Amino acid sequence: MKKKWSMAVLALCTSLLLAACGEGGGESVRAETEDGQTSGEEKESNASEEPEYQAKLDAVDPAAYGNAKGLTLEKGAYISIIGKTDGGQYWEEVKEGTRQAAADINAELGYEGEDQVRVTYSGPAESDNVDEQVNILDEELARYPVALGIAITDAQACDVQFDLAAESDIPVVAFDSGSDYQGLMATVATDNPAAAAYAADQMAELTGGSGQIAVFAQDSKSQSALQRVNGFVSRLQQQYPDIQVISVYYMDQLEAMGQIVADEINAGTYQRPGADSEMEQEVTAENITEEDVMDYIFAKYPEIKGCYGTSGEAVELITGTLDRLEKEDMAVLGFDADEEEVTAMEEGKIDGLVVQNPFGMGYAAVIASARAACDLNNEAYVNTGYVWMTPDNMDSEEIQAMLY
Repeated sequence: MKKKWSMAVLALCTSLLLAACGEGGGESVRAETEDGQTSGEEKESNASEEPEYQAKLDAVDPAAYGNAKGLTLEKGAYISIIGKTDGGQYWEEVKEGTRQAAADINAELGYEGEDQVRVTYSGPAESDNVDEQVNILDEELARYPVALGIAITDAQACDVQFDLAAESDIPVVAFDSGSDYQGLMATVATDNPAAAAYAADQMAELTGGSGQIAVFAQDSKSQSALQRVNGFVSRLQQQYPDIQVISVYYMDQLEAMGQIVADEINAGTYQRPGADSEMEQEVTAENITEEDVMDYIFAKYPEIKGCYGTSGEAVELITGTLDRLEKEDMAVLGFDADEEEVTAMEEGKIDGLVVQNPFGMGYAAVIASARAACDLNNEAYVNTGYVWMTPDNMDSEEIQAMLY
């Protein structure tokens, strides 16, 4: 098994500095039980047992971001965490990590009931909605949290809000996907360039080091997507000259490709699968679906030997298209491991996946935010780790411990 995370044990900074408290909205993730005790408190009978999620915290490097020790926050303080969306398996796992971090902070501080430090998680209803995320960011900053963590959907969209946060002494931590904004206290994320380069090596092995490869990215705006594209393409260009990346297709630009497809249909240079060229009337871009665009790509490049997706959504777009077109014997690699991807791997449709650590990411984002609120030093980059899953190792304990 190829396991790709690093762990380092660092001494914890123990200086105790108070941070201001505030009131927040969003979904509270204090993780209280019905009797008012936090879920992070262990019962005596199982105090020595290691929690099921411990492997996900052990993958976080530096190790200081995998526990809540050494933090001091005022009673009732809150931390705001903003994701790219409020739903989906990956982001639900992020949310679980924030819940556990909140529970652990309160257990360490002995806070109960209304005294508890609160962590709120919020995100757009639809994945990667930039405008809605910016609106949520504005709303959260107006509530003056002691710190704020955000998975930045558009690396160019939030600088004005970050400037306002700095003016209000609200430290900002990025997680999952960051930006080049200089005032970020930390970025908590997968080592995307390294993971993408590793995927490129595996693609070269699967394709015999030659042939055409197509890349599908979840968006063209987030730093994480661009890192995964650039890391993959750069490795292939540098080390595998006989592999040709035919193009990078961004899912937020597929609709715009509809005009290209429509023009070719109308010119008679392309015919949709199953369509009768004599019966097909003139079409417009609005008539072209995402499926039509994907069919067009594979029709134009019938010799594609492998596909790489930079997210679960992108991988599922690939596998759905290959199923529909009944294409087999094609290497498929990508990121994430939701239920649909795991099932597809079990069915032999996916050859390898970068399994990220969203639980550890959510947890470490809260810890980094709390450290910033306490004026404790933060690492500029916190690596939350990943493992490489294949059909051969997917049932191993190491892989199963990281699935969600």
